[in-house]
This record gives sequence, structure tokens and C-alpha cells, in this order.
Amino acid sequence: MTLENAQAVVDDWIKTVGVRYFNELTNMAMLTEEVGEVARIIARRYGEQSEKESDKNKDLGDEMADVLWVLICLANQTGVNLTEAFQKNLEKKNIRDATRHINNEKLK
Repeated sequence: MTLENAQAVVDDWIKTVGVRYFNELTNMAMLTEEVGEVARIIARRYGEQSEKESDKNKDLGDEMADVLWVLICLANQTGVNLTEAFQKNLEKKNIRDATRHINNEKLK
């Protein structure tokens, strides 16, 4: 599925099942909440925090998909074409960071 397809699928779901989009501020708060859930799993599973028994069955991929879902909602609401935005962002990184990381002594 492409980003363009994903934006269309989310938009269709919102309009047919979800009734309407939550407002942008609500979705921004929801995005923050979902990112926090990803952070919790990573901190406990890959970091130094102890993983609680109740967190051991949490699906990191599902939580990341929740982040993507809300991000797509925000993109749809604000008129952002994620395919174009991602392509522009990649071009920026390729120019700005062309030698930045390869010359970083800390990464060798």
C-alpha cells in the first residue's frame, strides 16, 4: 500500500465508519498519546526499564500503526499529501546530510 492509498483508505474509513474526523487539536493529542505508547514498549523491551508483565504481549507494530493512522488523519485534515511531503523530505536529507553521518567519528 502506498502513502497515497493509505490516505484514501483512512479518509474513506473516517467518512463511513468513524462518522467524522476529530478536530486537529484532538488528533494532535491522540498522536502524542500513541507515540507515548510506542515509547513505553521500546523503553521497557529494548531499554533499561523493567518490562511489566502486562506490557509483554503488547504489539509494537500495532502501536506504530496507531501512530501512522493518526498522522494520516492529520495529513488528510490539513491537506498534506504525504507522498509529496516524504519525497521532498528525502531530497532535503540527501542534500543536507550527504556527508554529515559518514564523517561522524561517533558512528564508526
